[in-house]
Amino acid sequence: MNEAWPSLPLEAWSDTLATLHLWTQIVGKVRLVQTPWTNHSWHVTLYVTPRGLTTSPIPHANGSFSIDFDFCDDRLVIRTSGGDTGGFRLEPQSVATFYRRLMEELAKLGVDVRIDPWPNEIADPIRFDRDETHHSYDAEYVHRFWRILVETERVLKTFRARFIGKCSPIHFFWGAADLAVTRFSGRTAPEHPGGAPHLPDWVTREAYSHEVSSCGFWAGGGPVPYPVFYSYAYPEPPGFAVAPVLPKAASYNTDLREFILPYEAVRLAPNPDDALLTFAQTTYEAAANLGKWDRGALERDLTPPARV
Repeated sequence: MNEAWPSLPLEAWSDTLATLHLWTQIVGKVRLVQTPWTNHSWHVTLYVTPRGLTTSPIPHANGSFSIDFDFCDDRLVIRTSGGDTGGFRLEPQSVATFYRRLMEELAKLGVDVRIDPWPNEIADPIRFDRDETHHSYDAEYVHRFWRILVETERVLKTFRARFIGKCSPIHFFWGAADLAVTRFSGRTAPEHPGGAPHLPDWVTREAYSHEVSSCGFWAGGGPVPYPVFYSYAYPEPPGFAVAPVLPKAASYNTDLREFILPYEAVRLAPNPDDALLTFAQTTYEAAANLGKWDRGALERDLTPPARV
């Protein structure tokens, strides 16, 4: 249970992943409706904690509140700046039940919130308050997933520190349920075509208003039935798909239009940290070099400064 890079075969927990994904959407939408709109939808994301995932403080009335997934004790925890707490156990329960319990707990704490009850970025969605289809919760595999998020965030913090240009936090986007960090060239990008299921095109276009190179971790699904690290560029520069990247297990996926590196290749590597950093760095360099980014102005030497 405490293995840093545990095995996470998608087929072993796909039902739990689908349910957890929808639970994070419900919690993320609470943050969305209570928080001023921030560029690139950074106001909607969740963040990795030493115990799970958190919204961070959400503004409300004259104070704030937070909602945490505690995957160590398998609880959803709500805390307010007034010192009150609420929550319930994370266990097998339908999305509709989770939705109802969360709204009831928020109401008990004096937090009146209404969200759009439809999932985003999911084909054939079911309203949260009517979804009795998704109801799985395998605590062991949720814990494994969280451990991978912890380790991935730790490594990506080193990668993020190499960049002094505009860069996102390392955050969990509940639309696709992936942990991501995004670097920006500083130049505007062509209008994004949009087309994500059940997501307004204007949201996607604002998110990709400027040139980016983005990488992260995704538990898999659809055309990629296993967990992967990914990296993509928007707009994708000519030659990106055939650029030489490392480790050797990395490849370009034409369905996703992204480089992917199977999680197993990192987990089983002699040094998983180095394998992930190499993937993040070489795919970024492919995007930046082919896209003619001003790398001299955007990157820095990580040599520790002299200390008095």
